[in-house]
Parts: sequence; structure tokens; C-alpha cells
Amino acid sequence: MTESVPKPLNIVVVGGGTAGWMTAAGLAGMLKPGICTVRLIESDAIGIVGVGEATLPQMRDFNTAIGIIESDLMRRTNASFKLGIEFVDWGFRGSRYIHPFGEHGRPIGGASFHQQWLRACRPGTLDDYSYAVVAARENRFDWPSADRGTIESTYDYAYHLDASLYAAYLRGFAERRRATRTEGRIIAVERHGSSGDIAALLLESGERVSGDLFVDCSGFRALVIGETLDEAWEDWSKWLPCDRALAVPCARSDAFTPYTRSTAREAGWQWRIPLQHRTGNGYVYASAFTDETQAADLLMANLDGAALADPRPLRFRAGRRRHGWSRNCIAVGLSSGFLEPLESTSIYLIQAAIQNLVGLLPRRQIDPALADEFNRRMDLEYERIRDFLILHYAATSRDDAELWRYTANMAVPDSLSEKISLFRHRGQVPQYRDGLFSPPSWLSVFLGQGIVPATHDRLADLMPLDRVAAELAALRSDIARRVAAMPTHALSIEDYCESDAAAALHEAVA
Repeated sequence: MTESVPKPLNIVVVGGGTAGWMTAAGLAGMLKPGICTVRLIESDAIGIVGVGEATLPQMRDFNTAIGIIESDLMRRTNASFKLGIEFVDWGFRGSRYIHPFGEHGRPIGGASFHQQWLRACRPGTLDDYSYAVVAARENRFDWPSADRGTIESTYDYAYHLDASLYAAYLRGFAERRRATRTEGRIIAVERHGSSGDIAALLLESGERVSGDLFVDCSGFRALVIGETLDEAWEDWSKWLPCDRALAVPCARSDAFTPYTRSTAREAGWQWRIPLQHRTGNGYVYASAFTDETQAADLLMANLDGAALADPRPLRFRAGRRRHGWSRNCIAVGLSSGFLEPLESTSIYLIQAAIQNLVGLLPRRQIDPALADEFNRRMDLEYERIRDFLILHYAATSRDDAELWRYTANMAVPDSLSEKISLFRHRGQVPQYRDGLFSPPSWLSVFLGQGIVPATHDRLADLMPLDRVAAELAALRSDIARRVAAMPTHALSIEDYCESDAAAALHEAVA
């Protein structure tokens, strides 16, 4: 008796851009042929946001899972390496620290490294014991060691890239794996009369596109999940008041840094993202505390190269959909929620949604339990990232501008308040089984912005203090020595993945 082969799930992706083409590429690259068909609908007449150019190390896992070659991707997207994010003037004016992709030291005497560092009265800064931070400060880069016993294995890396080029790259990847694209503007969404599920999309051309599952990647418009299904929005702007941004590229600076920079300004913060051929800049600000003209003047006065365009304005609000999977529609990207790009989480949230969709992919009949589990997982992702972002604003002693006075005194979510209290008491940091931001991330921001524990964990007292001091000194010296032998970031890029645009720039300078 021949086993019947189930019909493939007909998946329609609504919208392109990074979210749409990551979804199409993820489905086409992670699933065996025949499990689903993927058709993406987008219109060239509708612009995409495309601001996010800084990523997290988890993006490498996504690219590897679908079969992307790193050097080719970096060359085609003008990408550079990223070891972390530098925060300037956040805790107080003059403060500066790096949130690295990696650990601070290694456990000593059965206690966490930072507990021994606290016990030893904090010799140097915590940054001195992070391989990623020391390398970033010296503008050096090399690949982490695969040998988990070495200090060179204690860090990770991500990318700075051109998000529009990344979307185009993924489009080619997805189409080579049988995903199809339809050019057209959607003028109506048709629903089943009995169930209320989405039945089809009606295009301006007159075509009717039906499907079993619809993935809404239509950006802030949220054409399906919002306009059609009216899925409720949970507003988080009372904790994250920035609601505007201006973005502008400038000429590449001589400071070709392997890290993103976020500088706190009067009404928000300014990003700096170095690509191979230019530098991306932007000012994320709260419109309640400044206006667009003042914001533009501030941004343009703080570029480290000649502006290559006029500032492009963006509007948004912090929050998320109560349910990212509703009926037979799943929201991915901006249609699902928005958290400002302070910690480069936008592409990560797209990736998390895609990977959860792949893991919970239904057959033609959609089980509500799958939607419930998807929503539970994504709720954790959004809420934990939300708390981490709020920490940057709440943990400040700045009182020189209205925004900072507001955030320093606002009531934070109980989930964050508990984390702050635990750290203040004895240096305990959150550790999740699922979700983003491991203990080193929380530790960086807690200490970087001036939250210092009252005491250390008593487990640290088991080792004699003189031995602890000796290990700290040896580690600090070892990291500095090894980093000094690393190639520069610029040389690593030139040897591994120099783009055509960067090569042309070098020729013009020569």
C-alpha cells in the first residue's frame, strides 16, 4: 500500500524587505522540498524601512542554517565585523563602556568571574577582562578559536551590513530554491465567511492569491494582522518614549571600528555603524522632548564624515501585537512589534519568529495549540528585550535634559525591577533557558551604567584573595598580549571579504 503524500502547505508572504525575504529564504532553506510552497507578494512602489544595519551573533546561526557562505554575504552587502556595542554618555556624561559579544574572564574558584572581580575591589575596569572589548578598543579582529579551553574562544561576533542589500541577497537565495515573487499592490484582503480566516489577497492587477498560511511582513502598516484581523497592539511607549528617527549615511571615517556606537543625546541617542564603504548614522529621539529640525541639526553636526544624503525621517512606537499568530496569519518584523534598535534586535526578532514558525509549522489544518506556543515564545522574546532596553534608560544619573529626568524616575516593569534589586544586593544576573541576552550582557549594562552590588557572592570567598588577585592580573595581561597580535579590523576585511565598493574607494584614495 502506497503512503499518501500530503499536499504542501501553501504559504503566502505579504511584503518584502528584510522581514519578507528572510522569511522566504528561511522557509525555502530550512525545510525539505515538498513540505510547503512559498510565494512572496511585494510592490516596488511601496518603500521599506531598511534602517537596521547592525546585527547580533545569532544571525550567523540563521545564515549557516540555510546555507549562506559568510565571505560571499559580507562582500555582497558591504559588511564589516561587529564585536559589540559601545555606549557613550548613557550612565552619566563622560561615561563609556562596551557591551561585548562574549564573556568577562572565566569562573575562578567555583565563583563567577565578576564576583571575584568585585571581591578584589574591582582592579581595572571589567572591560579589561573581556577579549571582545579589548579587541574592539584596539580596532582589531580575528575569528574566535574553536578550542573552548582557550581565552580566544570566549567571544563571538556579528555584522554591520546594508540591510537593503541583505534583503536583495536573500531574494536571490530564496528564488533559487523555488520561492516565487509576485510584483503587485494588494488592494483587499478576503476572509472566509465561516471561520474568519484569511482566504486570499486581491491584487491591483485583478489577480486573486489564495493560501493556507499568510505571513504578514508588511511593516508598520500591518496589512493583514492589524488592518484586517484587528489584532490588538500593546503600547510600551511609557517605558521607551523615543518615537522618531532620522537616518543618514556619511563618508567612511578612518576609524574603521569593529563595533557599533550609541551616543546618548539630549532627547535620545545617535547610532554610528561602520560599513566597508560608508558609515551609517541616525538619531533616535522622543518627539515629546525635541522637534525634527533640532534633531536634524544635532545629527548633522555630529557626523565623522561628509553626509552622502539628506536625513530620512521615520516614525514608530514601541510595543508589540498581543498575538503575533492570529488565525492563519503570522506577523513577522515590524507588523509584529517594534523595539528601537538600541541593541540591534530588529533582525534577531525576525529570525526568532521564522525559526519558531519552522519548528511549529502546521499541516494544512492549523492547530490552535501551535499558535499558542508560538505566541508564548515570542512574548518571552519581546518582554525580555523590552526590559533590557528599558534598563539603559532607567539606570542613569543624568539630569541635564528632560528625557533623562523622565526615564530616571519612571516606574519600570516589575520583571525589570526584580532584576535590578537582585544585582544591587549581591551581583546576581539573569540567566534564561530561552530568549536573548545572557548574563554577560546584563552585567555589562548594570556595571557600565553605574549599578554596583552592595557585596559579592560568598561563594567567592572560598579562594584566597592573593590567588584571585594573581589570576586577575595574569588574565588581564594575557588578553592584552594576545589582542596585540591580532590583525586589524581593516586588514581582516580586506583579506577576507572586501566589497567592490570598498575596493573602488581604496583606489580613489590611492
